[in-house]
Amino acid sequence: MTVRRVLVTGASRGIGRACVEALAAKDHDVIGVARDSVALASLVDDAREARSSVVAYQCDITDESAVRVMFDNIGPVDVVVHCAGMSLSAPVLRTTRDDLDGCFRLNVLGAFFCTQQALEGMRKSGWGRIVFVASTCGLVGMPYTAAYSVSKHAVIGLMRVVASEVAGKNITANAVCPTYVRTAMTDSAMEKISSLTGRSRDEALVSLEGSSPLNRLLEVEEVAHAVAFLSSELASSINGQALVLDGGGIQH
Repeated sequence: MTVRRVLVTGASRGIGRACVEALAAKDHDVIGVARDSVALASLVDDAREARSSVVAYQCDITDESAVRVMFDNIGPVDVVVHCAGMSLSAPVLRTTRDDLDGCFRLNVLGAFFCTQQALEGMRKSGWGRIVFVASTCGLVGMPYTAAYSVSKHAVIGLMRVVASEVAGKNITANAVCPTYVRTAMTDSAMEKISSLTGRSRDEALVSLEGSSPLNRLLEVEEVAHAVAFLSSELASSINGQALVLDGGGIQH
């Protein structure tokens, strides 16, 4: 297996951290990117114990100039995994411009800036993988997710545009679209549902679990393994696809 240089955004926790661990376990050289320096230090410490090749880079990917400097410093990468993201829960009538701006800035612009910088090196080397961690909310409308859904629909659109431009160049762009995953972000969603509906946190959890045929939350490792596959040589024929991880709830 060829050792690849992999950059993972949102690497300090949740799905991002699981992606770092899954890709490092395949002996790739992984660069974990996040804003939280303390969490990044913990990530590197854990990788060292596991004897994995992981380094950390602190960067706000919503800052285009900072992203440019980061790529100048780290050089070309073979794989980019876009895990950095945020979610907000509010009905359309209570969704603010700041809500929209926040989700769009991190979920879409951050991914766009990193993709832009990575593509040049991938084109020169003649090989690359770009994987966007999107959401089932990027494919269907779900109540109380206006800002988040708008941004994730945009992520899917960005992925498909990139895929169309790299087709036939041994570079692929794909997305994974999980349903609710057991993360701190989902914990926040449950708290918001409780505050909006008056239901208990446990009732909110049952509601989220029941939104997919699995009747449970996904685990971060399930998402990470799908990402690792799409990052591999074996996925060379897959391009421009949104892989849904929800047990069959969304039918295309």
